[in-house]
Amino acid sequence: MNLGKVVVTGGAGFLGSQLVRNLMPLSEHIYIIDDVSTGKRSAIPNSDKITFYEESITNENLLEEILPEVDYIFHFACKNLVLSVENINSDFETNLYGGYILLQKAKECCKDLKRFIYASTTSIYSEAPIIPTPESYYNIKLPYAASKFSMEHYCHVYYQMYQLPITVLRFSNVYGPGQLVENPYCGVVAKFFEAAMNQKPMIIFGDGNQTRDFTYVEDAIDAALITALDKDAIGNVYNVGTGIETSVLELAQVIHETSGGKKIQLQIMPKRKVDVVQRRCIDSKKIQTELNWRIEHSLAEGIVKTYNWLKKGNGS
Repeated sequence: MNLGKVVVTGGAGFLGSQLVRNLMPLSEHIYIIDDVSTGKRSAIPNSDKITFYEESITNENLLEEILPEVDYIFHFACKNLVLSVENINSDFETNLYGGYILLQKAKECCKDLKRFIYASTTSIYSEAPIIPTPESYYNIKLPYAASKFSMEHYCHVYYQMYQLPITVLRFSNVYGPGQLVENPYCGVVAKFFEAAMNQKPMIIFGDGNQTRDFTYVEDAIDAALITALDKDAIGNVYNVGTGIETSVLELAQVIHETSGGKKIQLQIMPKRKVDVVQRRCIDSKKIQTELNWRIEHSLAEGIVKTYNWLKKGNGS
């Protein structure tokens, strides 16, 4: 299998860098565009097959230079959920305007684009009354959800009007190796491990009974690769998650037990502006039925793999 030449935006971030590692044996060359505002250059493998640009995805000249050679685009660059409420303009600039520019330049420059994979988010569901939540629902409450969902709409416009081969993936709370605690906006799994392994309290915002659908990174990457290669995925939106609710308190307990600590330490903090979801559990039957994607890792298995990666000193 050879995917030819590939662009990965956000390739220095958590999910993007893990995607790059999986794409290396499958690709002729990988172009990475990342402004490293939250990513890390060292997360990118050292290879002659990779060209890294420390640039914004709004750099039209750069896109016009790279895209004519490209067969696949994986658009994983975005501003973080927490950052979005601190700087709504920056959120719009990257998540919506930057994504729109990428779509526009893909249409103009790509001679034979096989797929445009857009990494969206289950944050668009907010506090959903339907559990597990299907792709048909949405409830926009935060800037991050607004910009990501708006970008989904532009993906569909470019598919309908210009036949751009887009696929939208809504990822749910992805965690695992590659998630660096030095990024202040990293996920709760990485933060809990940092606390547990340093015998410090795990900080919980709210009462800890809020639930999330935690997805192991290898399963998330598998979904991206499957949708990139299956023609039936073109024009579609897919949830990527386990369909299992886990409370933040339960997660803390699993991480505490896995890391072999003594008595669990918790620090309860008030909710933040972004803490608007009490329950999250998504319905991923569509991608499982249509594309035969499977969840290969339970939470316990994923947490153990993450812990083993961190023990080797990879988390800092």
